[in-house]
Amino acid sequence: MKRIVLFLFCCKVVSANAQKVDSVNTNYLPEVTVIGLHSTKDWHTMPDVVGTSIYAGKKSTLIVLDNIQGNVATNTMRQVMAKVPGIHVWESDGSGIQIGVSARGLSPNRSWEFNVRQNGYDIAADPFGYPEAYYNPPLQAVQRIEVVRGQGALQYGAQFGGMVNYLVKNGSDINKPFQLEVNQTLGSNQLVNTYTAIGGETDKVHYYAFYDHRSADGWRQNSAYFTNAAFSTVTYKASKRLSISAEALLSHIRSQQPGGLTDAQFAVNSQLSNRSRNWMDITWKTFALIGNYEFSKNAKLNVKTFAILGKRTSIGFLKSLDIKDSVNATTLTYNNRVLDIDVYENYGTEARFLQQYTLGKQISSFSAGVRYFSGTTFRYRDGVGTKGWDYNSTLINNHWPRDIQYHSTNYAVFAENLFKIGQQWSIIPGMRYEYVHAQVKGRNGYDANNQPILLQNQQRGRGFALLGLGIQYQTKNGATVYANITQAYRPIQFSDLSAPPSTDEIDPNLTDAKGYNVDLGIKGKWHSVLTYDVSLYFLQYNNRIGTITQQRSNGSYYNLRTNVGNSQSKGIEALVEWNLLKTVLPNATSPFSISIFASYAHNLAKYGNFTVITKGTTKLDTTNLKNKSVENAPQHILRSGITLGYKKVLLTTQVNYVSACFADANNTITPSANGQIGQIPAYTVADLTLSYQYQSKYQLKGGINNLTNKAYFTRRAGGYPGPGLLPSDGRTVFVSIGIKI
Repeated sequence: MKRIVLFLFCCKVVSANAQKVDSVNTNYLPEVTVIGLHSTKDWHTMPDVVGTSIYAGKKSTLIVLDNIQGNVATNTMRQVMAKVPGIHVWESDGSGIQIGVSARGLSPNRSWEFNVRQNGYDIAADPFGYPEAYYNPPLQAVQRIEVVRGQGALQYGAQFGGMVNYLVKNGSDINKPFQLEVNQTLGSNQLVNTYTAIGGETDKVHYYAFYDHRSADGWRQNSAYFTNAAFSTVTYKASKRLSISAEALLSHIRSQQPGGLTDAQFAVNSQLSNRSRNWMDITWKTFALIGNYEFSKNAKLNVKTFAILGKRTSIGFLKSLDIKDSVNATTLTYNNRVLDIDVYENYGTEARFLQQYTLGKQISSFSAGVRYFSGTTFRYRDGVGTKGWDYNSTLINNHWPRDIQYHSTNYAVFAENLFKIGQQWSIIPGMRYEYVHAQVKGRNGYDANNQPILLQNQQRGRGFALLGLGIQYQTKNGATVYANITQAYRPIQFSDLSAPPSTDEIDPNLTDAKGYNVDLGIKGKWHSVLTYDVSLYFLQYNNRIGTITQQRSNGSYYNLRTNVGNSQSKGIEALVEWNLLKTVLPNATSPFSISIFASYAHNLAKYGNFTVITKGTTKLDTTNLKNKSVENAPQHILRSGITLGYKKVLLTTQVNYVSACFADANNTITPSANGQIGQIPAYTVADLTLSYQYQSKYQLKGGINNLTNKAYFTRRAGGYPGPGLLPSDGRTVFVSIGIKI
């Protein structure tokens, strides 16, 4: 009862203070889409408050896509994320369809350690049971990308890596009834990209729609692809306080999967492919209804209701590389391929409220919200596909050996408060309460007697709180010192609940992975010539889930899916950008410009106590991975570059260095014969981009990716889209022409 009275009292105080600040002029920007709108910078740190979200005390970056000096047409993330220190990019998909990014020693697998969003709502297959981002928007159509790490878990929920939010163009920067935008890109390997958009604004309505097509033969053999995306949004300004937006997107992607290579094959010809009959096809539909209401200049509400309808189909010959996909000598045809299909149906609503109020003489901000999410995944596996080589999703015998249904439900409530103490100090406490429920049922194949293997009736429902605290200090010379510590979690995945009951058991006490992030950093500018953001971090990742072998009382063995250990990541993330010409000639007016940047991350990701139990010849063998390096976690990532400018002409050279890492937790150095495990060698890649802007209506851009034609790879895969090591693209060129009228 006392807590209820205290809560009502606090609400009354906030409400009363809100009336006081209604006449106060603030510096907070009303819409995230206007940040850096007319700036030539390609990155910014987020302001303290934007819309209904608080960014004070957090490690955050805003990427401005129009100003990126790189190949945006093919979603080249090493260039797009160049000034976000520590971002590890898997470059095993030259089409740019499957974006894989991570940070702080986490896995880049389809960005599944990030909370991936589009316009503020989820777009992953299922953020709680299967958080892989099969769909990513074409970056030609993206206005901004928000990247938040550390304390972002309080606002966005399930993740350790942070949040990536793609803000798709919506026409908010158009101030006339009609505008046409066309961008055409041509490049190596028959690359064709066409982006066409229309938008406009009237007194009550603004609208925007685009169609994006991209296709190419691919740099490797058997890597042709196409992608088509169409998007439309309409915003109705019902009044000065209320606006309602409706948006819809349809994406269709089809790509040929060239498979993996052995190290020996890669050394001879990195463009080689051993698989010509493997394909992936993805359709993705997103729908959203977004309402914004301003109760006053200092109180606003944002509500998003969204739906994701997706389908992922893959067909191919998936056996190990030592088994050739060749014509059967008996039938004189290829063998049947394996057909797999996932269908995703996700629905959700998030409501966020921001109230600014006076505390003493300063303006503080309170942000709170609620969330509901329901997701269902229908998984059909091991179907008998066709014998052909082209894409075909026909199921030959109309039967799926594995037919599984997953369902996840999430309720959450979260709140943060930005307390301004004097003109320099800020304290940002926050909390989030999560309730997550996951369920799996269905058939996981057949046994030796052709009897169905029914999954154990696995359900997991749990609720828990996440807490966090941020501190920010604004120095008198304009620098900002920030620090935070925040709890985070990664839910039990669907794969952890669907173990075959004949060979595996699931620990009844299996729990979500939990831990926390710590950040300590400083960011700011020095005399308008040097911009920097340098921070230290620590990530504790507890209750990692794995499989250990156990023996029953009758002497038989089984695999136990359980929590097996923990890991820690610590290091530094630093970005420095220097306007060299302005340093030398601070007062001169010159058409020339010279700037350089360096983005560096040192990451030490190690396992703590991490138990591994396997079946030996006569007994169970127990080992511990303690002090082993976490797989796919390079210790050094350095991206640097120089931009030379003359008026509206810019020439940028960028160098990307990533140190060696391991493909497995045992830290195997010598590659296996099938290319699936072993060290991933260090590599250095250089890119060159030239652009020219004329009257803000016309843009010409061209470039060379992988200037030195370096042969390298960033990933080894144990299964699809491998198996084997997956080569990255060699030298490619592109030319783009853009027009806005």
